[in-house]
Amino acid sequence: MPSTPVIGVLALQGDVREHATALAEADALARPVRRPEELDELDGLVIPGGESTTMSKLAVAFGLLGPLREKVREGLPVYGSCAGMIMLADKILDGRDDQETVGGIDMTVRRNAFGRQNDSFEAMLDVEGVEGGPVQGVFIRAPWVESVGAQVRVLATVPSGPAAGHIVAVCQDNRLATSFHPELTGDHRVHAMFTDMVRSAAR
Repeated sequence: MPSTPVIGVLALQGDVREHATALAEADALARPVRRPEELDELDGLVIPGGESTTMSKLAVAFGLLGPLREKVREGLPVYGSCAGMIMLADKILDGRDDQETVGGIDMTVRRNAFGRQNDSFEAMLDVEGVEGGPVQGVFIRAPWVESVGAQVRVLATVPSGPAAGHIVAVCQDNRLATSFHPELTGDHRVHAMFTDMVRSAAR
């Protein structure tokens, strides 16, 4: 694979442009993805934030949910932020009864765990694998991880406040998920870490 991997951004809803910008800054070639056949052209995929139930319905409507699940099972590196984390969870708490996910990370995620839109906040996070100091975490109607399986590595937890100790970043094999939105901060180190994961997966 060339040193510039092709990483798709699921373009059904959410911060598509911001993720594409962050990936470009991390030396990846970003492409919007709306059709199943476009998955075959990718070295990795980002599932952005948005509204997880709407994203799930749109993925079904566009015929993407099944192919996404298959690609993740086959080992396509994938990163999900906020709603993307929910989409990568094997189990959801407080979701709709008919809500479907892509799955792939052995974790249980609670939707809107930090509260409503007006409860949004920022926190500085120590994220394992990200060098250069803490990462600014932007939490907007964000989930948190209630529990993880034995194969999941916890990368970050909330350091202080009422939500202290809750898990907000995880990794399982070449699947990465964060509760927060690094694409909104101008700090592209999380995307650079994912881009390096994509490169490593292709070796």
